[in-house]
Amino acid sequence: MPHTSRYQSHDKHYVAIDSIIFGFDDDTLKLLLIKRKFEPCKGCWSLMGGFVAANESVDEAADRILEELTGLKDIYLEQIHTYGEVNRELDARVISVAYYALINIKDYDEELGRSHGAEWFSIDEIPPLIFDHGEMVGKAMRRLKRKTIIQPIGFELLPEKFTLSQLQSLYEAIHQQNFDKRNFRKKILSMEVLTQLNEKDKVSSKRGAYLYKFDKDKYDYLIANGSFFVLK
Repeated sequence: MPHTSRYQSHDKHYVAIDSIIFGFDDDTLKLLLIKRKFEPCKGCWSLMGGFVAANESVDEAADRILEELTGLKDIYLEQIHTYGEVNRELDARVISVAYYALINIKDYDEELGRSHGAEWFSIDEIPPLIFDHGEMVGKAMRRLKRKTIIQPIGFELLPEKFTLSQLQSLYEAIHQQNFDKRNFRKKILSMEVLTQLNEKDKVSSKRGAYLYKFDKDKYDYLIANGSFFVLK
């Protein structure tokens, strides 16, 4: 048992986790929010959050909270910032560690989400959020834009099999700009991290578009041999 007496003269604070959960659907980047069920700010929109338990690290708490809301394990999750302004919450001194997550919406447990009052919002139509949650979302978006240029994390938002059009739509939604179709495809294929399948998606056209998969083994090999993933 650690000696706690030496800390008794220090103030005690709560440590929380806030999760910025991104998904991609219908060519739209989306954010998962919950309607707060308790005061303060009952009925307002909020990020999913919770407190760090005594027996877990902040990373373990982030994994647990994300699974409690989405039903998903082992998904892309990255810590982005710690928010510790003195008066950031109304009832107590709460220091929050913010994470952003990338999930495939089709894998998300909708019934579980509804039990938490969760709802997806287009990134362009986010309602007002409590406390400093809007600032957290803005920082997560800036990080996502930077990381998707230099790392293939965007594939976490897609199904296992996807078309090049779906991939381009994803990157356009994240970066909020249009890319030239020919140049985008040439660039993404030149990196040799995609495997073309002998399958076509015929939902959008009679002719159909070839489906692709992201090949992590190829990516790891290229990185190990000095190559880089650079979208622009």
